[in-house]
Formats: sequence, structure tokens, C-alpha cells
Amino acid sequence: MPFLEIKNIKTHFKKKRGGLFSRTFDTVKAVDGVSIAIEKGEILGLVGESGCGKSTLSRTIMQLITPTQGEVILENENLTSLNAEQVRQRRLDFQMIFQDPYASLNPRMTVWSTLKEALTTRHGELNHEELEKAVITLMERVGLDHKFMRKYPHEFSGGQRQRIAIARALAPEPKLIIADEPVSALDVSIQSQILNLLKDLVNDLGLTMLFISHDLSVVRYIADRIAVMYYGKIVETGEAESLMENPQHQYTKELLESVPKVLSTD
Repeated sequence: MPFLEIKNIKTHFKKKRGGLFSRTFDTVKAVDGVSIAIEKGEILGLVGESGCGKSTLSRTIMQLITPTQGEVILENENLTSLNAEQVRQRRLDFQMIFQDPYASLNPRMTVWSTLKEALTTRHGELNHEELEKAVITLMERVGLDHKFMRKYPHEFSGGQRQRIAIARALAPEPKLIIADEPVSALDVSIQSQILNLLKDLVNDLGLTMLFISHDLSVVRYIADRIAVMYYGKIVETGEAESLMENPQHQYTKELLESVPKVLSTD
């Protein structure tokens, strides 16, 4: 069995047509019959332009949105059949890294408070000294100086804030990480640092990752396999290098053509 299997997921929304008092609705098919599988220890890159349904799919996997149809199976357990309390407990095993770290971090909480709260979701028995050691370990693992644990999010750079968000995602000791555009809000010079950090964490901790991006070059760098999403559907999947070198679907070819080329000065 795959570590994570998404079976014919459809996430549809009703959108009112016309004015405020209209009784007519259209159906928006944000995700429309997606089936993909991720093996344990693999990084699957999900790529597509904005509005294609990538983020809706990620939130459906996280059980933040209830799918209209289909199943999300993690380690042979159907997450879509669980009640709210069961999902809350199971979610310790799958965590999310969001696009904007400043928006996803509580501005009123220090790094210490943020990581302590995340740690106690799985390890509520830890005392203050044990929590402090765990926070220090987390900060060092993501490349942050633990001396800054009493600082607030606004006192860090964008790249540092994303490292804090990554540390928070790691705190409950998850098996699966869903990274939704985690580097798109960062400077290009910082993006590679975060990508390398994520790759190292997957290898060192034995994680499995769904990495979502609109940038095919970023996905190529980090992913083992790539799935291309277009208007709510997966139109092509394959090994990263194979798909990049020999795309089959016209939309994948168009994405490749949109990747900036480095001009030779010769």
C-alpha cells in the first residue's frame, strides 16, 4: 500500500450566480477527480498555475475542507471517515507548511511559546526543562540560533520566519509534511536555502512530503516525482527528470516553456 493515497477526490463549491438575492448557484469544481499515491520517504511535487486547485487539494488532504467525494488514505486509514476528534488526533502525523510564514505564525507569541505549544500536542508530559531542550533542538535543526527563542515573528526575516514555521510543523513529530508554496514568498537567494533544508529533513527524519508550487524549476529541484495539475485534474505524472525532459501533455510543455532561461554571454 502507498503511504498516502488520494482516491478520486472531488472538492466542489457552490457559488451564487447573479445578485445578492439570487437563488441560482453554479458549481465550482476546484478539485475534480484527483487520484495520486505517494510512497513512504518520497517527495512528490504538485505543480500548476494559480487557481488550478492545488491549495484546495492540500487542505482537503489535511481535512481542513471536507471533500465532495473520494477518500484520503494515510497508512491504510481512511481520513475522510474519521470524526472531528479523531482527525485532530491523527493530524499529529501530518502537518502543513504554509506559503506566508508571517500570516501563519501568531504575532503575539514568541518562538518559544509557538514551539512549546506545538510540542505539547504530542508530548504533554514534558516539564519546563525538557520543553526548553526540545525547543533548542528544533531551532538548531532548522538553522536558527536558540538565543532568539524569546523573540516575536516580526523580529525575524522572511526566511527565518519560514524556518520557525518548519520547526513548528516538525514539533509533533509528523510522518507527512504538506508544503504549500513554502518558498514563493521568499527572495530567490533564500529559496535555495529553504529547499535544501526541506530535502535534508526528509532524508534525516524519514519524512514523506507533498511539495506544492507553481514553479516547475523549483519542483524539479526538490521532487522525486512530479504531478501536473490543470483545472482541478491531474493531467500528467512521472519521475521528475523524465517528465522535465520529455513532457507528454500540452499544458506541461507550456509550463516548461514559461520557465526563465539563462542566456549565454558567449
